[in-house]
Amino acid sequence: LLWKKIAYGLSAGRVQSTGLKLIVERENERINFKKSVYWDLKAQLYPKKESDDFESQLIAVKGKKLIASKDFDSITGEKKNNDALILNEKESMAILSEIKNLPWKVTSIQNKEIQSQPMMPFITSTLQQEGNRKLGLSARDTMRCAQKLYESGLITYMRTDSPNLSSQAIDAARKEVLALYGKEYLSETPRQFQSKAKGAQEAHEAIRPAGERFVHPDDIEFTGKEKQLYELIWKRTMATQMSKAIKSSQVVKIEAGDCEFQANGTRIIFPGYLRVYVEGADDPNQALDNREVILPEMKEGDVLNVKDLKTISHETKAPPRYTEASLVQRLEKEGVGRPSTYASIISTIIDRNYARKLGTSIVPTFTGVAVAQLLNKNFPDLLDYSFTSEMENSLDEIAEGNKNWIAYLKSFYLGAKGLKSSVDKKEKDIEPETSRTIILPHIKNFSV
Repeated sequence: LLWKKIAYGLSAGRVQSTGLKLIVERENERINFKKSVYWDLKAQLYPKKESDDFESQLIAVKGKKLIASKDFDSITGEKKNNDALILNEKESMAILSEIKNLPWKVTSIQNKEIQSQPMMPFITSTLQQEGNRKLGLSARDTMRCAQKLYESGLITYMRTDSPNLSSQAIDAARKEVLALYGKEYLSETPRQFQSKAKGAQEAHEAIRPAGERFVHPDDIEFTGKEKQLYELIWKRTMATQMSKAIKSSQVVKIEAGDCEFQANGTRIIFPGYLRVYVEGADDPNQALDNREVILPEMKEGDVLNVKDLKTISHETKAPPRYTEASLVQRLEKEGVGRPSTYASIISTIIDRNYARKLGTSIVPTFTGVAVAQLLNKNFPDLLDYSFTSEMENSLDEIAEGNKNWIAYLKSFYLGAKGLKSSVDKKEKDIEPETSRTIILPHIKNFSV
């Protein structure tokens, strides 16, 4: 059908098409995103010594909450909190002039202890995500490196969606933690993990260093990306048996005239598993969460000095394009595909010129948009995430002997609403010229 209506040589694999749909939908969200500009103020303040200065941000004026990035819809850009105050440049400058010479006073200090647990050990999808985020590897290259490590006997099998660790793995990790970091860094009891994914195939355990004694990353023969990937697997496995990280969070509210400012501090009381492993993130702001921000000693009623006061302009950003890491994460969340297929799905989408890499981002091509457009318009059920996920469940039932595979395939392909009858019915109504016309809301239509 695609060969007749768009171009020869195209394909529309079941999971591949769903992956392409996600990429194209994200691009459309970016095109339709409504950008907003808003202003606030930042103040560098200090209690006594100027060297003890810290940053605070305007959060309210005359008791009315100032708008923040979380008050805008991340997909559409529309304002979610209609009660929040939006300042323009002129208004923010007027506030600056009004408060710069007023007394600044600490009105409240809140301290809270936060504990965090280590992430579960690697499964195929999370290894691909971290390989992409931390090492810049594509899903295919991550699996290629993992294959070499597996063949060399350094790691367990790398195609698995089970986070389960064997007793051998737990014992090895705990001995290693004890030897390298001491008893205080060892979790009180052995930590085991269960898959949250429905229909997870648990024939293999999690991806971890092989054997009853883990080889230290410095002692393996590999160099380059293979060594870096092994170190990632070693650290993540070690972290699973380490104690919680304990942080102290501090929120300081400050008053200047009718304005309320806020300063946030974070202090690591005990690093625990963070000594070994910090989870990666696509969002750079998230990565900053693990940095310490130490605020100087203050108490309620303290008068503060102003070192610097300035207005800041903010611009809401369209949702980011998918990276390989975030696309794998989304496919897994929707229950689409299997861990062993993610690398080949993404490679196929790129190799067939349905999308291209721009840095780490995946950008659809016009061919990709045309294919997704035709499928979405004429066969929406086949691209529906729940349909694709349900098919995974049906295939699992067939594998377990609980469903007749011939009857299932007959219904899927030859049934009243099956693939063959759907294509036969739609084919005559699909105009090649229409199929090759890209519909983009911000420019005039043109054909590919």
